[in-house]
Amino acid sequence: MEKSKRLLSLDALRGFDMLVIMGLATLIQRICQAVPGGTETALYAHMEHAVWDGFTFMDTIFPLFLFIAGISFPFSYAKQQAQGRTRGQVYRKIFSRTLILILFGLMVNGLFRLDFAHLRVYSVLGRIGIAWMVAALLYIHCGRRARAIIAACLLVGYWLLVAFVPAPDSTAGPLTQDGNIVGYVDRVLGIGTLYRGNFDPEGLLSNIPAVVTAMLGMFTGEFVRSERLSGSRKVAYMFAAAAVMLGLGLLWGQFFPVNKNLWSSSFVLVCGAYSLAMFALFYWIIDVKGWKKWTTFFVVIGMNSITIYVLQHFVDFFGISEYFLGGLAGMAGVWGPVIISVGQIAAAWLVLYFLYRQKVFLKV
Repeated sequence: MEKSKRLLSLDALRGFDMLVIMGLATLIQRICQAVPGGTETALYAHMEHAVWDGFTFMDTIFPLFLFIAGISFPFSYAKQQAQGRTRGQVYRKIFSRTLILILFGLMVNGLFRLDFAHLRVYSVLGRIGIAWMVAALLYIHCGRRARAIIAACLLVGYWLLVAFVPAPDSTAGPLTQDGNIVGYVDRVLGIGTLYRGNFDPEGLLSNIPAVVTAMLGMFTGEFVRSERLSGSRKVAYMFAAAAVMLGLGLLWGQFFPVNKNLWSSSFVLVCGAYSLAMFALFYWIIDVKGWKKWTTFFVVIGMNSITIYVLQHFVDFFGISEYFLGGLAGMAGVWGPVIISVGQIAAAWLVLYFLYRQKVFLKV
């Protein structure tokens, strides 16, 4: 019988991913700012998104989260089947999860301001909900080989569309911000305010390759659930697959640049390689080798990842840190902002730890 237990490595990796959003990136940049020449380093640059083409560490955070959501689904689906849930009940859970994520995304974007004329409808959480939903439905209805063919067709089809069909309302190239068809579709549809004025990185068409990101996670979850191989062999295969994906992504990037804004097909493969390698590393350390004691800090975050993502838009954790540590920071000179950032992360983590101890988890 196949395994259906929860993977601690998955919660820890999700926690690591969310920690970056929770303040780690800002902390690293403030440390760099306190060190002479630190802002000129690659480390500082990698704590910001690429402006258009290109690839930074920050560009991996969103696709890794979607990839992790994909890994979880084969385990969740197996559990629901074991509980005797009908296909209709599974569908309702999938659709309700998507709607809740879209709603949370709208809340983060300012829904309660009631300024609908300037509300941004597209969102990070909305993309996770939509891409994961489509991938989940494909997982339920299609076999592994069929899903692999569909994933390849989605990536190739998206490349052909974006690279060779320019926006009719612009003379710029099809792979530029002004001239791409992805932004044009959103401008024509007029669905809310676009993040960059004439373009939105979470727009409608770029959900197509994002579905593949979630599918890659589901392929991984399906593979890990299998009992045919030992944990160590699984890790070896995952690292090998990551290397192949990275090579293909970099090669494809010569024709269709690695670009998070467009969620280009090469970006899907490069980020898929990173995500798979990171999961393989965490899986090997935690679930294969059994080294688990260090994981609590990350698991506390990972078990309530959506909670902290939404909460930090409504709770001023920086303000809390300044209230308690402002005096100390004022005496620390250039290291003052670093102290505030540490306090901000600590304040957010302590809230999550309280919820963790009370076994309160926002499950979407």
